[in-house]
Amino acid sequence: MQPHLIVFTDLDGTLLDHHSYSWRAASPAMAKLAANGIPLIFNSSKTAAEMRHLQSAMGIRGPFIVENGAAAVIPAGCLGRTEEQVMNFGADHQQVLRTLMVQRGAGAQFRGFSDMADAELAEVAGLDEVEASRARQRLGTEPLIWQGSDPELDQFSAALGREGLRLVQGGRFWHAMGRFDKAEGARFLLEQYREHYRGEPLVTIALGDSPNDQRMLEAADIPVVIRGVNSDQVQLPSQKHPMRSLKPGPEGWNECVLNLLFEYGY
Repeated sequence: MQPHLIVFTDLDGTLLDHHSYSWRAASPAMAKLAANGIPLIFNSSKTAAEMRHLQSAMGIRGPFIVENGAAAVIPAGCLGRTEEQVMNFGADHQQVLRTLMVQRGAGAQFRGFSDMADAELAEVAGLDEVEASRARQRLGTEPLIWQGSDPELDQFSAALGREGLRLVQGGRFWHAMGRFDKAEGARFLLEQYREHYRGEPLVTIALGDSPNDQRMLEAADIPVVIRGVNSDQVQLPSQKHPMRSLKPGPEGWNECVLNLLFEYGY
């Protein structure tokens, strides 16, 4: 029996070009996935609002995983759901904000996305105001700018840790979040698809370009490392036999996915 394929993918630097954020080079493989009814599941640091906008632009409708694994979203009409389902992993956004406010009261100096209006965040992050609005609609993480000293940052991080949160450094911002990663959302959605396909054979493919994707790649049957700035730092267990793209971003994504579809008879 030909197995059902499920594709989990990072976005920035993987499906989306690192500089232009275009996915056009991956269009042939995306079209072939759609034609064969193969789910393409976004799994990145982006918010639900950002992913919905991307899905709409790409003509895709399906489940997705937001904010580095903070939550999985199953839209209405997908996997038998009559209403949208949001499954949080670890603390939700309101819990994170409450903990941050306690730390602010104790003297922590920071400015988070929730403290900023769309116009301010747009200026700080290099976005337009509509993009900033989407970036501020969080489900489980709060990006922030640290305004204190380095020793105070260490104390702040330790205090969050005692409350079950992590402080993770991103490109421009620090991210306060619960203890989860991209693999948890992927495992949750995989179980939903197992039920949906009534136990028929499933093969999972995951594509990513950085150490942030490591756990998601390790959890997949076929990990695909897309060439990028930090892709050499992705070290997977030898038994996984990861595929590595020759080209970066959506060009590499397209080649690898088309090769795998051919291999599995699609």
